[in-house]
Amino acid sequence: MHPDPSQPCATLKLLSYNIQVGIQTRRYPDYVVKAWQHLLPSARREHNLQQIAELIRHYDIIALQEIDGGSFRTRYVNQIHYLAKAAHKDYWHQQLNRNLGRFGQHSNAVIGNIKLININDHALPGRQGRGAIAFEVGTRNPLLIVVAHLALGRRHQDEQLKYIGGLISRYRSAVVMGDMNTDSLRILNDSPLKSAGLKAAHARATYPSWRPTKCYDQILVSAHIKIIKMGVLDFALSDHLPVAIEIELPQ
Repeated sequence: MHPDPSQPCATLKLLSYNIQVGIQTRRYPDYVVKAWQHLLPSARREHNLQQIAELIRHYDIIALQEIDGGSFRTRYVNQIHYLAKAAHKDYWHQQLNRNLGRFGQHSNAVIGNIKLININDHALPGRQGRGAIAFEVGTRNPLLIVVAHLALGRRHQDEQLKYIGGLISRYRSAVVMGDMNTDSLRILNDSPLKSAGLKAAHARATYPSWRPTKCYDQILVSAHIKIIKMGVLDFALSDHLPVAIEIELPQ
């Protein structure tokens, strides 16, 4: 995922990662053994965040899911701000989806070194607590990027994908990225986004990270956008694997 110096066109490197609040999960029993870390501080969490910061510093725009905006379990550290600073990124944005006060600030986030234009938070339909962040990159022919974390059930997913379809319908060029909790074949062929003119960057499994069988983490792009590089990264810290892509910016 390193830039090719011979590439004449401007490119954009994107990464999407469900970080599970900085909890390291390597096997199913960890969901029980480490469940306390969803409520209480852990000395290991800061080390895990440093590893994530080293990963994301190589990308222009980073979409993060299951990140905490500062509560008791993180010693009131806003993980979005922490990662932006540690990765030397200039911009960060938090979308708070479940405000549990001192017990949890469940959020989506965007971090980057490119200014995000016309950024908006959207509460997705269905059960409370699912959201999307929409913003533009560029001004003349802007690229719309939507970062989302979808519900688990198919009916709510379809409601949320229909809403996202409405967001991208006014743009020629769009990227939809995040933890979709379903695979790209269903999204592209059997969901309200099937006529949105998108294509999948990959079809590799990302969950669970230690033995992936489900392709939950997606980066979908408009069909005319050229994909230069893509990958599901071997970075098994969370229970999800991160996905990355380099695209040629639409002219």
